[in-house]
Amino acid sequence: MGNSRENKAIAIDAMGGDKGPNEVVAGVAMALKNGWIQDEIHLVGREETLADLLREHELQTLPGILLHPASEVIEMSEKPVQSIRSKPDASLVRTIGLVKDGRCGAALSCGNTGSLMACATIKLRPVEGVSKPALASVWPGAGNHFVVLDVGANPLCKKENLLQYAVLGYQYAKDALGIAHPRVGLLSNGTEVTKGTGLIVETHDLLQAIQGQIHYVGPIEGFDLFNNTVDVVVTDGFTGNVLLKSCESLWKMLKGLLKEELTKTPLRMAGALLLKGGLEETKRRLDPNNHGGAPLLGLRGTVLKAHGSSDRVAIANAIRVAATAMEHNLASHTVTAIATANETLGQSLAGES
Repeated sequence: MGNSRENKAIAIDAMGGDKGPNEVVAGVAMALKNGWIQDEIHLVGREETLADLLREHELQTLPGILLHPASEVIEMSEKPVQSIRSKPDASLVRTIGLVKDGRCGAALSCGNTGSLMACATIKLRPVEGVSKPALASVWPGAGNHFVVLDVGANPLCKKENLLQYAVLGYQYAKDALGIAHPRVGLLSNGTEVTKGTGLIVETHDLLQAIQGQIHYVGPIEGFDLFNNTVDVVVTDGFTGNVLLKSCESLWKMLKGLLKEELTKTPLRMAGALLLKGGLEETKRRLDPNNHGGAPLLGLRGTVLKAHGSSDRVAIANAIRVAATAMEHNLASHTVTAIATANETLGQSLAGES
């Protein structure tokens, strides 16, 4: 098998999700049916279970699907570093190992987020010039999808971290989401450059220095998130995580409220039937299962974290995004982009001194 095939293969932790390995294999079948798989799929987990599921989904004869045995599973409640040390044969650990060994170019897991981040960071290591990786999330907006990072990997950021996140988010939006010239905004409490904390003001100056490399539109505020103002939102992991969970909570509340109000009276129920098509399309556009998972950016390899409760649709879309990212050479582009940004920044700072 040549290097091009190795670099585009995808390793999948089949055991980590809440819905079990059947949903993962069903997601692989869906991705195959839609033509989203461009190379090998390496399924990692309990071999007998996965072999049975491949037969059930009529995938057992496909040469492009390979099984890798793993006898252990990291549970959602386990502590990150302790879990990967105490369970070296866990499916999550073996999945990341396939990327480290060069057999696969991307890894996908629905498992323990902290364990995945710890394992990927330790085994793959950050790209040279990136001090800490970022966990990104893709959100739906009015007419676009946008990337928010960091949403939890690095709560305490320095200005250099935020600069790197801007470059990482820009490259991901370009290579994985297909946005030609992603617009990058720095999350603040106002659009004026004098607003925000000292960290925000200093980061703004750094991003201005690399304006030729990324399309930086300046500071943005909460009002700008969902109205197609930017394609990449840069923030620290503490703020990003609070923002992510607040929006998830709001979405659940709105779904429940809408269902409650539309079923209160027979007249409203009749009206809801008339609106069924529009309501279902709105739900589809807002459904996180269609957005391809959360990438861990800045590592020597593509790593995607799908939600623990991911169904086959979410798995299939995560496979699609991973394949697209590798097809557009996200990993090599990231190395070049970070190096260029650091060089530009160094020249800028030297000119000021």
